[in-house]
Amino acid sequence: MSNYRIRPGDTLSGLAARFGTTVSKLAKDNNISNPDLIFSGNNLKIGHSGKDSFDAGGGRQGVRGGNTGGMDVGGPTGAGPSSASDKMRRLADAARSAAMGMGGYNSQGLCATGVSRAIRNSMGIGVSGNGNQIDNNLPRDKFRQVNMSLEEALKTPGLVLTWESTSSRLGSIYGHTAVTLGDGHSSASDFIERNTTNNGRTGFKVFMPIE
Repeated sequence: MSNYRIRPGDTLSGLAARFGTTVSKLAKDNNISNPDLIFSGNNLKIGHSGKDSFDAGGGRQGVRGGNTGGMDVGGPTGAGPSSASDKMRRLADAARSAAMGMGGYNSQGLCATGVSRAIRNSMGIGVSGNGNQIDNNLPRDKFRQVNMSLEEALKTPGLVLTWESTSSRLGSIYGHTAVTLGDGHSSASDFIERNTTNNGRTGFKVFMPIE
């Protein structure tokens, strides 16, 4: 059982999906009589569902739930685990390799360098800029922006994620960027982030390599 401090904008259903559990279990574990009413600043006890586990250090987290029911996320974006192209899978593999060669599981503050290295190694394209500039510098004949949630994107390998700003001092200036690994929770840049969330991050965008 782990503790999570509720933030503005959190919902019980969203937290259940993020932590791989259910609304009813969260409500029961925390004596919440109205699952539609939770308060920011309160602590929430998070227990795992048995199949997925949660640890505050960033272990495996399930993101099943929402309206997807654990199915592939296709829809208008055409993105989903089963529809990932060879190019997308190569980018995910290159991103994992770049991250392990740079910071492993610890950020070096060089997210754009890791993503640029992965794109160059897998696609032969040079992309410059920091975390919140890469989205403008991705060649539009090689990448297209797609409209999908972070939870959906994390299920598909080889998508480029960008945030305009994050909560850290450098992140507030340079933003953040990473490549999805397709396991539902991890992304890679200069390190592998095992629990990728939007917490403290704004200006989220997703870009898909064009086959």
